[in-house]
Amino acid sequence: MYAVVDCDNCFVSCERVFQPDLKGRPVVVLSNNDGCVVARSNEAKAIGIKMGTPIYQIMQLVREQNVQIRSSNYTLYADMSNRVMSILHDEVGSRLMEQYSIDEAFLELPALAPQAQPWKEWGEALVRKIGQWTGMPVSIGIGETRTLAKVATWFAKHYAGYNKVCIIDTPEKREAALKLLDVSEVWGVGWRSIDRYRYYGIQTAWDFTQRSASWIRSKFTVTGLRTWKELKGENCIESVLTGRRQTICTSRSFEHGISDLNTLEMHVGNFASHCAHKLRKEKSAAQLVTVFLQTNHFRPEQPQYDPSATISLITPASNDIEIVNAALRVLRTLYRTGFEFKRAGVIVGGICSNQAIQQDLFDDFTPEQRLRLNKLSKVMDFVNGRMGDDTIQLGIQQFPADIRTGKRTLYKDLIRHEYRSKCYSTSLKDAIETK
Repeated sequence: MYAVVDCDNCFVSCERVFQPDLKGRPVVVLSNNDGCVVARSNEAKAIGIKMGTPIYQIMQLVREQNVQIRSSNYTLYADMSNRVMSILHDEVGSRLMEQYSIDEAFLELPALAPQAQPWKEWGEALVRKIGQWTGMPVSIGIGETRTLAKVATWFAKHYAGYNKVCIIDTPEKREAALKLLDVSEVWGVGWRSIDRYRYYGIQTAWDFTQRSASWIRSKFTVTGLRTWKELKGENCIESVLTGRRQTICTSRSFEHGISDLNTLEMHVGNFASHCAHKLRKEKSAAQLVTVFLQTNHFRPEQPQYDPSATISLITPASNDIEIVNAALRVLRTLYRTGFEFKRAGVIVGGICSNQAIQQDLFDDFTPEQRLRLNKLSKVMDFVNGRMGDDTIQLGIQQFPADIRTGKRTLYKDLIRHEYRSKCYSTSLKDAIETK
């Protein structure tokens, strides 16, 4: 048996933990630069706000329905997720838990509760515990396979009678659930392929399971066959944990076009530094560094130029100095005067474990120098983690100081976040004050 623990409307729920006045009101959370809707409360869904809708398109509805807007606050969301995951870890141990996303985890159940405690009671107790300890509402689905557990979670979320815990553990329950569930809600059925399911007359998950294995494989390949078997109660997914990422990308669109090389270098330096930080966080290193630039395609009257190029490092690296220097070398080969660039980004690839690096004879750095570079980056991570992002930076990452105030703009403040809440759980200056 497997359980799926899913945080309900995760980003919105994180906001509501520290802003209880948002409960019962329509709330949306926006993407970076306050662009599109990436999370909605149930109240926002009820008034017709769709996922991915640009916020400017629904401003009239926002005003009419008094919709509360929040900018993405990933520092807060990550911390709240870690709190929920730590409770699950303590509940079952690391061997029986697999975190699937920031708001979702799979648990293996056989070794959990004693026979005297039914799974329903165990699940409801866990829901209460997470709610009391973190303030986060969660739903739990339990099934014979991971896919059936995901099906059960859908019912736990959408039907109050389940009291946040739904169990599919008999053929009768499985048949009843699959007949009620639209095939588009099945884990593993992508939105791009849903028209194919409709074309073949498959409306519900039950319709899908009634086709033969050979027919499923011929129409939906081995991936569809695996989902088909899982829905019929045959466990085919050994793990939900994906392997090491093949690439890591950091990119941004600029508020105004940039034609100055020095300004582009500051942005690309920051992008490369963030990629390096992600590599270290995942205990990885990269051998390929790619930089791309894009002009504004919505201004066809302007000259267009969308170059990209890749450089290969002699030895895979994850420290800021090597990754940033490589990105800047690429940028300087791409840059041309006479163009206004609206977007830029850095992609690192050729990713491997930082424990499996063999230094090349022709490396630019000696082993001692490379060790110092890696230690320097670790110190930067530690200080920035304790004191706040951008406390320590490379010189190329710093933006010019304001002539009037003398203060420097931080990279994180260049991202528009007009509606961002405070980092209540990770920053002392943002701690809630009581009277």
